[in-house]
Amino acid sequence: MENKYKTLRLILGDQLNLQHPWYAERDPSILYVLMEIRTETDYVWHHIQKACAFFAAMEAFAANLQQLEHAVHYLKLDDPANQQSIAANCGNLIQQHQIKKFEYQLPDEYRLDEMLKAYSKQLGIASQVYDTEHFFSSRDELGLFFASKKGLLMETFYREMRKKHGILLNGKEPAGGKWNFDEENRRKLPKNHKPYPPLLFNNNVRPQYNRLVQAGVKTIGNINPEQFYWPISREQALELLQHFTAHCLPLFGTFQDAMHTDEWSIYHARLSFAMNSKMLSPKEVVQAAIAAWQSAAGEIGINQLEGFIRQILGWREYMRGIYWLKMPDFANSNYFEHSRKLPDWYWTGKTKMNCLKHSIGQSLQHAYAHHIQRLMITGNFALLAGIDPDDVDFWYLGIYIDAIEWVEITNTRGMSQFADGGITGSKPYTASANYIHKQSNYCEQCKYDRSKRIGDDACPFNSLYWNFHDQHRAKLQHNPRLSMVYRLWDRMTAQDREAILLRADYCLEYIEEL
Repeated sequence: MENKYKTLRLILGDQLNLQHPWYAERDPSILYVLMEIRTETDYVWHHIQKACAFFAAMEAFAANLQQLEHAVHYLKLDDPANQQSIAANCGNLIQQHQIKKFEYQLPDEYRLDEMLKAYSKQLGIASQVYDTEHFFSSRDELGLFFASKKGLLMETFYREMRKKHGILLNGKEPAGGKWNFDEENRRKLPKNHKPYPPLLFNNNVRPQYNRLVQAGVKTIGNINPEQFYWPISREQALELLQHFTAHCLPLFGTFQDAMHTDEWSIYHARLSFAMNSKMLSPKEVVQAAIAAWQSAAGEIGINQLEGFIRQILGWREYMRGIYWLKMPDFANSNYFEHSRKLPDWYWTGKTKMNCLKHSIGQSLQHAYAHHIQRLMITGNFALLAGIDPDDVDFWYLGIYIDAIEWVEITNTRGMSQFADGGITGSKPYTASANYIHKQSNYCEQCKYDRSKRIGDDACPFNSLYWNFHDQHRAKLQHNPRLSMVYRLWDRMTAQDREAILLRADYCLEYIEEL
């Protein structure tokens, strides 16, 4: 009997896009394949919520395809036939069904891209690769755009994307008269201000959780499997998008950099998992935000909207472009030659530094922290302490529900750790306790005194800040954005500088006890 399947189409766990042209028409000769495999669960210690979210979203996607009468083969982690790798599982199915053609969509991760390119070449049958049709820009668009320009400035690329796609423009000019309203978006939460409650779903991911536990997959973080609140279907993702545009967008920009011990979501969209798994496209997210702004008839400030769109059309597209321009060398960059081990309390949150305790604790509890917590708390400390970028990458790639290498490594190794030597940022993102206090209430109940540089109760961020700039002066002193830092350092007395460096040495020696 002739086998009914002629083509195998592989769907990766972050390619859950029901709007893709693949699914426009039903073809009974095509077999769609999704799989839960150890090569993907084990390359870092994933947050248990992240692993459950991907498995649950993949299963929901497979069910949607079946409802559309597509032929779907879904391999669960505990399936006896599961060989725990893409190549082995696809090979078995190709042989079993006498498949004549192998098709896949462009992966967003370099390692999978290389693997699938090699695999399709050695298969011995026809193969074809498709674009995911997800992003505003192509893989190589950033590299081509900057080919004749000096530097790789995000703001330049962001403006080009705005112009190319006709977003927030009045003719050729930016809506509101400025391209960037970041200066208006740096307020901390006022006392007694209560943000609109986050939308939390009530999903049961107990089956996915049990499969991960029974397989012995190493995970981190906390979860309530019967009350899992992240979106796991396109319907839920769209509901979360609507909630954001209706209730959070009106104050998103103003408080997008704010941090608070009692608030983990504030006015953030928390759409990154839905977008990075492709349940939502960045284009429909941007369009929904613009539509809400327009319908609000002036009640939503342009700074709220622009700040949100810049994260998606600016940073998200820019970081992806950098990834494909600079990999694989980017993954090994270590400009400062940092080599210190990541403190154990990054995995537990058990530190006396209040900002880190809350930022890490929130990350373990929710698999989420917003960009300032990642950049200016956990990332800032790791940079000031000289932590090995490999350790920092491993932590960030595992702990956050939205972390996929193309967006994680460029933000972490690049923007956060400056390990790329200035590709993604014009200067290291370092700050002392003063910045943390300005954007949060973290310093109010802390064991350490934010105003002190020396002494047993002095905030470690202060001495580590000056120690970092002193230690790396040869590489940083000619950076025009750091000239003020070195002028201030040089104005201190030799005795004060020595005391600060001694405090920093103590903090680094006893880093596990901070």
